[in-house]
Amino acid sequence: MRSFFTVVSLLALSRAAVIPLRRQDAAKLVVAHFMVGNTFPYTLDDWTSDINLATASGLDGFALNVGPDDFQNTQTANAFQAAEAVGSNFKLFFSLDMSVLPCATVEDGAALRARVTNFASRPNYLQRNGKAFVSTFAGEACKFGQDSVADGWRTQFAQHPDLQGKMEFVPSFFMDPATFTQFGGVMDGSFNFNSGWPIQVTTDFAKGIVSGNFAGATPDGTNGLNQFIGSTDPDVQHIQNLAALSGGGAKLTYMAAVTPWFFTHFSKESFNKNFIFLADQHLYTRRWESLIAERDQVDLVEVVTWNDYGESHYIGPIKGALPPGSEVWTNGFPHEAFLDLTKTYANAFKTGQAPVVDKDEIIMYARPHPTNAQAADPVGPPTNFEITQDAVWAVVMATAPGSVTLSTNANDAQTFDVQAGINKLSIPIAPGGNLHGVLTRDGATVVELATPPEAFTFDGAPKNFNYNIFVDSAKAA
Repeated sequence: MRSFFTVVSLLALSRAAVIPLRRQDAAKLVVAHFMVGNTFPYTLDDWTSDINLATASGLDGFALNVGPDDFQNTQTANAFQAAEAVGSNFKLFFSLDMSVLPCATVEDGAALRARVTNFASRPNYLQRNGKAFVSTFAGEACKFGQDSVADGWRTQFAQHPDLQGKMEFVPSFFMDPATFTQFGGVMDGSFNFNSGWPIQVTTDFAKGIVSGNFAGATPDGTNGLNQFIGSTDPDVQHIQNLAALSGGGAKLTYMAAVTPWFFTHFSKESFNKNFIFLADQHLYTRRWESLIAERDQVDLVEVVTWNDYGESHYIGPIKGALPPGSEVWTNGFPHEAFLDLTKTYANAFKTGQAPVVDKDEIIMYARPHPTNAQAADPVGPPTNFEITQDAVWAVVMATAPGSVTLSTNANDAQTFDVQAGINKLSIPIAPGGNLHGVLTRDGATVVELATPPEAFTFDGAPKNFNYNIFVDSAKAA
C-alpha cells in the first residue's frame, strides 16, 4: 500500500506540467451546500443543531441554496440568527438557485441584489478578501433584460453600483469552461458543482470500457471504471480557463465539489428526474484524496450536500420538509455516518497534512437491492442503473495496523490487513445480506459493526427501485 504522501506527491506531479501554482491569499475553507427549500418547518433550534453538528464535523459554513419562496427568506434570517448565537466562526453565504429564481428582467436583477445586500453585512456572512462571497446554482441562461447572459450578469449584478467592489462572485454556471473568457467583469471565480461525480460515465460510455456484468464486484471492488472515480480532470478544465479569464491578472477563485452519492427517482408527473451518477468504488474518499493532493489549486471545497434528500447526496440528518416523493428512498437511509470521515478529510484539506485518525471506526454502506432487481415501480429503474455494483463499501479509519473481517452472511467473511489511516475495502453482497465488520488488533476486538437486519437487509424483491445507500458506522469506545 502506498502511503498518503506518496499518492499526494504522484498526483501533484502529474498536474504540475499542466497547472501553474497559484498564490494563496485566503484560508482554505470547507462548506456544505444547504437546501433552504427543505426547511419549511425549521425552528431556531433546528438551525442551531445543524450548525453545531456541521462545526463538529469540520465544516466552516453552509452555502445557502435559496429559491423564490417567502418562507426561504424567513428561514434565511433564522439561519443567520442561529449562527450569530452560536459564534462568529461558522459562516453562511448565498448559493442563488437560478434554476428557480427569476432572471428575465431588470426588476429580477434588483430583487437578486437586494437579497444579497440584505444579509451581506451580517456578522456571519462569509467574507473573503474583504468582500461578501456569493455563489449560484446555474444562471448560465440569465439575461436580466439585456442582450446577452454576460451583459445581464455584469450590468445588473456583478458591476451594478449596489454590489460593485463589495462582492466576490463565484457562480456555478453549467457551461463549457472554454467560454469563461466571455465573462470578464462578472466572474471572480467558478464553483464546479458537477465535479464531484464522473458524470460522463453513462451506461453507454461504460459499455465501451467494461465488458460483462457491471454488477459483479471483484475482491477489491474495482472495475474498468475505476480510473474515473475522484478524477480531477473537471477541475483542471475550470482552473485553466479561469487563468485564461484572468489574463495573467489577479488570481481567480476555484471552488470544487465533493459528494458521497447521487440518486433521484421522481416521476414524469413530479420533478421528472430519474437517474444516477456513478458513486461506487469509494467515490467520497477518493474524491477527497484527489482534492487534498491538488489543494494548491483549490480555494474552497463544497460538500454536495448537507440536506438534498431528493438527490440522495445528503450527509446531514434527515429532517425538515423532504421533497414530496423522496421520502420513499430517503427515510430509513441515514448518511450521518459520513460525518467523522468528512471531518478527517476536511481538516487534512485545510492544513495540508495527512489525514489524522484519532479513533478507530468502521463505516459500511450499500444499496438496498441488486442492480438488476425487478420491481412493480411505475417510475421504472433510473437511467444508468446498470453501472452500479452489488457490493458493500467499507472505510476503516484505524489508529494503528490491524485486521478487518467484513461479511454479509455466515459464509462470505473476508479478512483484510489494514494500516494506520484510512483504508478502503469492499465485498460482494447478495439478497438477504446484512452489514457486519470487525476490527481486531493484537488478538482483541477493537470495533464491531453489526447492523440489525430490521434496519438493513439486501432485498432481492423490492417494491420500489431505490439506488440510495444505507450508511452505518461503529467506533471504538
